Amino acid sequence: MIFSRRKFLQISSATFGTAAVATSLGYFSDTKKLFGKEIEEPVKKTATYCNICFWKCGAIAYSKGNKLWKIEGNPLDPLSNGRLCPRGTGGIGVSSDPNRLKSPLIRVGKRGEEEWKVVTWDEALNFIADKMKTIKTNYGPESVAFFAHGIGGNFLKHTLKAYGTPNITAPSFAQCRGPREVGFELTLGQFIGSPERTDIENSKAMALIGSHLGENMHNSQVQELSKAIENGISLIVVDPRFSVIAGKAKYYLPIKPGTDMALLLTWANILIKENLYDKEFVSQYGFGFEQLVAEVSKYTPEWCYIETGIEPELIVNSIRELAKNKPASFVHPGRHVTWYGDDAQRSRAIAIVNSLLGNWNHKGAFFQPTKLSVPGYPYPEYPKSEKGRVDVRGEKYPWAGADEGLTNEIRNASITGAPYPIKAWFVYATNLINALPNQDETIKAINNLDLMVVVDVVPSEIAGYADVVLPESTYLERWDDLNITPFKKPFVGIRQPAVNPPDDQKDNWWIAKKLADKLDLGHFFPWNHIEDYLKFRIEKGGFNYSELKEKGIILGTNKPIYIEDGVANEFFTPSGKVEFYSTQLAEKGFDPIPKYTKHEEPPAGSFRLLFGRSPVHTFSQTQSNPILQEMQSENELWLNIDIANQYGLKSGDYVKLKNQDGKISNKIKVKATQRIRTDCVFMTHGFGHNSKGLKSVFGKGASDSALVTRYKVDPLMGGTGMNMNFVTLEVGV
Repeated sequence: MIFSRRKFLQISSATFGTAAVATSLGYFSDTKKLFGKEIEEPVKKTATYCNICFWKCGAIAYSKGNKLWKIEGNPLDPLSNGRLCPRGTGGIGVSSDPNRLKSPLIRVGKRGEEEWKVVTWDEALNFIADKMKTIKTNYGPESVAFFAHGIGGNFLKHTLKAYGTPNITAPSFAQCRGPREVGFELTLGQFIGSPERTDIENSKAMALIGSHLGENMHNSQVQELSKAIENGISLIVVDPRFSVIAGKAKYYLPIKPGTDMALLLTWANILIKENLYDKEFVSQYGFGFEQLVAEVSKYTPEWCYIETGIEPELIVNSIRELAKNKPASFVHPGRHVTWYGDDAQRSRAIAIVNSLLGNWNHKGAFFQPTKLSVPGYPYPEYPKSEKGRVDVRGEKYPWAGADEGLTNEIRNASITGAPYPIKAWFVYATNLINALPNQDETIKAINNLDLMVVVDVVPSEIAGYADVVLPESTYLERWDDLNITPFKKPFVGIRQPAVNPPDDQKDNWWIAKKLADKLDLGHFFPWNHIEDYLKFRIEKGGFNYSELKEKGIILGTNKPIYIEDGVANEFFTPSGKVEFYSTQLAEKGFDPIPKYTKHEEPPAGSFRLLFGRSPVHTFSQTQSNPILQEMQSENELWLNIDIANQYGLKSGDYVKLKNQDGKISNKIKVKATQRIRTDCVFMTHGFGHNSKGLKSVFGKGASDSALVTRYKVDPLMGGTGMNMNFVTLEVGV
């Protein structure tokens, strides 16, 4: 049976509960009735953008009085195109979450015991400021570190830079996408960026390697994928698990975990040996092609079969499919790519295969992002640090993210005191207990601190270890910084409150400004209200602030984004070309061309632990959202059905997992299936909460994070490869 894309979207929308149904039917738009009943108050429409994940889709929130009714996509926004994903549609559940933090808290018990006293904002901020002044006197301002995820951390980042610390970081680099940015930068001199610069909707063929689009719900990418499937795209899916997107694939390659590099280098060899590569592109833009030819010649399909378990014919046919559709074909760079510790080199191999296809800046592969020019605010100059960053130093990790930092290295400095001590953490909207590998190391670092401040909406696990917890208003209740994300179309988006916070929660900008006042840094906030800041930037850029508030989005003039439209290829590498052979790597003693190395395999009776995302949850942040919780209240363990039969297990039974270091998980429901290899298991990340404040989700499902005790650090950029853990099954729980 064949469905149109419109029918597919209608069916998809119908699966996501009442809120999604209301959105797809368009209730509240211009009506005075709700299901035949008179509405006592007029329904207000507020343009904003979503915060359920980092995609920041433009949205319209509908409210009556101070109650949210629904949220839908803003049709003007290039990221949402008028539609939100299941998470975004369920975003109103963030405000109605019964577990929400209501007032500032100061710890009265031991760290981790979650014992608090309720205080006023003035008391909480005075406590923090006094501690920060003491730390600055005793250790210097650099001894305060800031961990943040998302645009909401911008103003707190501003306060801490004004205070004098350069140690600003986010797990999104070292624990997620950093290796792919470094791999592509070393090869092509440009980043992939976020959202990714992939042109899926116009692609004729695409390979996904461990990337679960549709399960990992990135809105515009999934919309583009739907269009591409309708247009007949050839999908090649490489994954140990037959994921949802694998069901749409022309070629499914059930790869042995840890052998992806072998496949990529073999693909490169086939492209060269069979003269399938883009000769004109390589001749014009390539550097070190001859060295590449010599290096990859040993990676044959027959050799690759032994390493990966993929039949030689399937290896050959899949890369031929990409080649015959070039340049409108590509290997997707992925997103969460911190797997085995050689991830930057694996990403470099992906960049090399793409370069052999000659697809950079070509329609149907990669586009050149465009961005609206909006001036910054004329703040005073930040004080210059005498010590420099604690994490990105010297030659330890030459391609570490200088702007984003290495979260794990700041953690190490908090434990060891080297190269200088970190004595305070500010944590904004990131649950470091679940985001960083090895929870014991994170807790050890926290226990060495003189101060930890957590700003969050719900009492996450990291909040349980804080000295001070500050309750933030939700994204539908607050103002935030402008969204000027580089994308296919230039735009600027605004976040503004649809309703007021229900209790004593505050906006992040307010918290940052008031703390700056307490630290005698008020001159770094010369504006009184965030609207003064927003209006200044918008009008300085020549745009209409009232129009932005009303529409939520202002679009700029479209610019060329493809070679076909006149974009010129530029490669910001030392050679000014695509570097198949990297002199940068060679000079620092690394392999100038990626090489395949074997990774440790599961011991007998053990399985490699793999984990991924859910289409209805974001990391470990949304499990207590009542709407999203109803869609998925716990995770499952994907277990090969033959293994399940050996253990006498069936779908719906519960087991516990024990890792190689003796860590035992909560119980988790078995999903016995033929859709996963026998040498690994898979679970959705973010469940198994043990924070006492998260009463509605406490102990539901199992935490993969608790089992990730081992990791391998990427020598190029410092990322933490986390697919290094093995588990056994504890049956009869």
